[in-house]
Amino acid sequence: MTFNWDYFFSLFSMATFWQASVTVVELSVLAWCAGLVLGFVVASARLSGPLWLKSVCQVYIWLFRSVPLLVLVVFVYNLPQMFPASGAVLGNAFFAGLLATILVEVAYMAEIHRGGLISVAKGQHEAGYALGFSYLGIQRKVVIPQALRIALPALVNEFITIVKQTSLVSVISLPELLMTGQRLYAENFLVMETLAAVAVYYVLIVSVFSLLFQALERWANVQVKNPQTLDDHQLDALRQQAVPLAKRQAVEQHGTPDALLMKQIQKTWGQNPVFKDIDLRVAPGEVVSVIGPSGSGKTTLIRSINGLETLDSGEIVLFGESFIQAGDNRHSRLRKQGIRRIGMVFQGFNLFPHYTILQNVMLAQRYHQQPEQESARRAQALWLLDKVGLLAHMNKYPHQLSGGQQQRVAIARALALSPDIMLFDEPTSALDPERVGEVLKVISDLAREGMTMVIVTHEMDFALAISDRVVLMDKGTIQADTTPENIRHGEATPALQRIRQFMGVNGAEVA
Repeated sequence: MTFNWDYFFSLFSMATFWQASVTVVELSVLAWCAGLVLGFVVASARLSGPLWLKSVCQVYIWLFRSVPLLVLVVFVYNLPQMFPASGAVLGNAFFAGLLATILVEVAYMAEIHRGGLISVAKGQHEAGYALGFSYLGIQRKVVIPQALRIALPALVNEFITIVKQTSLVSVISLPELLMTGQRLYAENFLVMETLAAVAVYYVLIVSVFSLLFQALERWANVQVKNPQTLDDHQLDALRQQAVPLAKRQAVEQHGTPDALLMKQIQKTWGQNPVFKDIDLRVAPGEVVSVIGPSGSGKTTLIRSINGLETLDSGEIVLFGESFIQAGDNRHSRLRKQGIRRIGMVFQGFNLFPHYTILQNVMLAQRYHQQPEQESARRAQALWLLDKVGLLAHMNKYPHQLSGGQQQRVAIARALALSPDIMLFDEPTSALDPERVGEVLKVISDLAREGMTMVIVTHEMDFALAISDRVVLMDKGTIQADTTPENIRHGEATPALQRIRQFMGVNGAEVA
């Protein structure tokens, strides 16, 4: 029996097949969109919800990934036998098939989303928190855009799977492509020709959406974007638009001159103390460098200042007002207000990879509406980028910059909210030796401008050159707290001897 080509081609002008194709597209798009949203909710709840909710989500995913879709379609379609009130909706084959498909796809897409969410580095969450974003703000501005970009190829593949699985809904007599084909070849017995045409319809639907999704992937993939360095003429025009940051109003000190005061703070991990009984004062405009061997607790100490690490006991006071206490609410209004007054520069940069460097600098300003006008925010961001020598690269993405350039962008981003205090966590340790100098120069300029700074560093010469005080931490305690002048020329004491030994200051340098 020969293949009937005339009949085969005639099927592509048949209205019932095109109507069936529309049904497949509607069912696929609605199921995918619902699965995309609800799957993200389930994935987020499984990762960060309370224990009972995590358990419910895990059971849901296990159950609906285990039940075959064909079985679920039949079960849902027959639910009105158990619950007659549902017959108004589930008695319709389209809605019954849609609900069954959504129940399955939410389970599968939740796992895809979970993979995307756990792929977003912890530092991205911390960078958002350090900029004063709420939990929902971090999710909306930082985590979700990155997670969706990571998960997009798998989500696209899942859409194609949904398109093909719509054929299973034919079991409840929904007139989609397979059911339409079955009815035809039951009448004329031209099985091969009819099924070949059905296959071509599916290929056409998948091909059209594949092209759309490819365009979406290209748009979302910042790795393929290649903005150019601006020329001198463009830079001159931008500098005319740039406006310096507005200075904060003078802070009423409430009887204390301290910009930052740590009182008997302690932190332990399990049974291991990280630091204990730390008392430290930082005056306005003072630069304090914290040095010490690896594992001495200095990084945890600086992260505690803006709440990235919790305290077991003690209190941190900011400009005379209680800021952080052991056991308080991390998302309290008072803490959020305080965090906005503290700029944080991380060892690993933690720039947001899906934003240009100009957008990175402006993001916190936009979130906090500071200043209110978008034009003013952009003008200040341009000034900050020019200040750190990166205005020519404003349209580039972080991956297109060197390590030193990325760290300077991170400094500009931290300065965007006009902080009263800047924290630096080993700002040069992740850099090549050739790039260290350009970052240290920016920090030195801030010191000359009178910025209050606490710097964790291994750059001993830099610490001596820039600091008003150098603090040595070891085994979770402050071993020495003194001035660079005293380190060089002070009368020998056990504390001075220890810090000189660590910094490599020899006897010839000491008076």
